[in-house]
Amino acid sequence: MYKAKSDRYNNMEFRKCGNSGIQLPLVSLGMWHNFGTNDDYNNMKEMCFTAFDAGITHFDLANNYGPVPGSAEANLGKIMSSELTAYRDELIISTKAGYDMWDGPYGSWGSRKHLISSLDQSLKRLGLDYVDIFYHHRPDENTPLEETMQTLADIVRSGKALYVGISNYSDEQTAQTVKMLKEHGCPLLINQRRYSMLDRTIENDGLKEHAYEHGVGIIAFSPLAQGLLTDKYLNGIPDDSRIRRDGRFLRPEHLTEDLVRRLQALNNLAMQRGQTLAKMALAWVLRDLEITSVLIGASRPEQILDNLVTYADMSFSEQELRIINELTI
Repeated sequence: MYKAKSDRYNNMEFRKCGNSGIQLPLVSLGMWHNFGTNDDYNNMKEMCFTAFDAGITHFDLANNYGPVPGSAEANLGKIMSSELTAYRDELIISTKAGYDMWDGPYGSWGSRKHLISSLDQSLKRLGLDYVDIFYHHRPDENTPLEETMQTLADIVRSGKALYVGISNYSDEQTAQTVKMLKEHGCPLLINQRRYSMLDRTIENDGLKEHAYEHGVGIIAFSPLAQGLLTDKYLNGIPDDSRIRRDGRFLRPEHLTEDLVRRLQALNNLAMQRGQTLAKMALAWVLRDLEITSVLIGASRPEQILDNLVTYADMSFSEQELRIINELTI
């Protein structure tokens, strides 16, 4: 039986999530990849144990994570029931609904029918009475936003989620969401958006500043740009890389000669700072208070430890920021 390390909170640093009382670790563990049906269960357990022993208290899922859809929740549910039950109150467990999950018109998007049915299924797979954060995973132009937000507020009132969030919502959509949820007495806790040195969308559309001003946290997914901002692709494409295995979101043609040159220059800067490229990339995302936490994925426990970030890692000189901007914008 797993027993957590007694010093697990000694080195992890936490950041307040918007105007709420919730604090999230600077680094959170995402279960999008490597927690599915064909992944090694013992490795999943070790990754969860390694993360929690390092003070990572936030595990992030969605109904469709796997593959197959639902398997990441089912696997974490097994780990929770067999090893982590005693630590449930120390953990923030989040899940989402909104992408394709089952056949028919109610298996996706943002209707009341889909959100409530999906959360009920997620709770069964997880073996939990509630999740800490429940997200609507993507905007739905065919469902009135009021219906989606009313449903999220009702889910909180039902006790099946403690807080609600949104994912992939633009600045304008976030502003509407904040207003509607406030009218329902259910503040928006957090927005989950893609953000990295190579993807500045939340800076360009104003979300980063707007969310902070309105007391909404931001958690960044893909802060390492699907692994581009690591040392994995500095000298070509390894056979065991995600590009070779999957190819849905990152394909060989994305790795141009120009991009490799810029990644190598970023890696040189990271080495001058005494960091890996991955750690510098995570520190860059977290350098401003607008970002509450970064979501990392991992295929083995050692990767989690390699990607832990502290406030000391986030100090950048003006010259370093200028170099990063020249190489990434």
